[in-house]
Amino acid sequence: MVTPDKMRLCASSLAAIGGVAHGFFTRQGGVSTGIFASLNCGPGSGDEAANVRENRARVAEILGTQPTHLLTVSQKHSAAVVTAKAPWAAGAIPEADAIVTSTPGLAVGVLTADCAPVLFCDGQARVIGAAHAGWRGALSGIIEATVKEMQKLGARPERVVAAIGPAISQKAYEVGADYRDRFIAEEPESAPFFAVDEGSGEPHFDLPGYVAERLRRAGVGTIADLGLCTYCGESRLFSYRRSQHHGERDYGRQISAIVLT
Repeated sequence: MVTPDKMRLCASSLAAIGGVAHGFFTRQGGVSTGIFASLNCGPGSGDEAANVRENRARVAEILGTQPTHLLTVSQKHSAAVVTAKAPWAAGAIPEADAIVTSTPGLAVGVLTADCAPVLFCDGQARVIGAAHAGWRGALSGIIEATVKEMQKLGARPERVVAAIGPAISQKAYEVGADYRDRFIAEEPESAPFFAVDEGSGEPHFDLPGYVAERLRRAGVGTIADLGLCTYCGESRLFSYRRSQHHGERDYGRQISAIVLT
């Protein structure tokens, strides 16, 4: 049996804040099988809906809230942020890539399988957030947009603690020269986050490093990175890119979430 401690990873900087629970959940400890084994929390996957509901209920229990209060959004790789004040109405899940709230008991979360999950908290203002930061979302400003929405609820950037969860590492993230050139053309300051692999000669992108840079630009006071690669941790984490390399028809999604208790 997989214990709750094995099901989630925590950032010490967030864990030190009283009245807050969080977790970067792994793929372990759920009921899904096959390529979705076992804690697949993605409703958009091809997994059995009942399995996804049970997996999410287990996550909610560990966070100390109700399954209906574990909120995620329909992610679009955008810079859109929503503020949650109550559970979503049935069939009314917003399209966005981040959620913020100041409502106790609402767990806000994001789903990932290589993109970077980022959890935020201003412990003094009692404001939290969760953002899904793929390269498109990070480039278009999802990090800064999340911090701005938190500010509307009373947060101050310099008090915010942010933690980056498991994401694809630079070593595993080969992107191609055309991708690199388009990215740098749009933002020249991003050049240091690309490195050429000595073996393949192809550029690799440092997504977690770039997300951390965007957090710094947003004025976030404390930034942590768990430093775990989704692609490299097959037994522990889902990875979209790894699933493609294996020729699999689909892939599971891990959830990262935070709640005011």
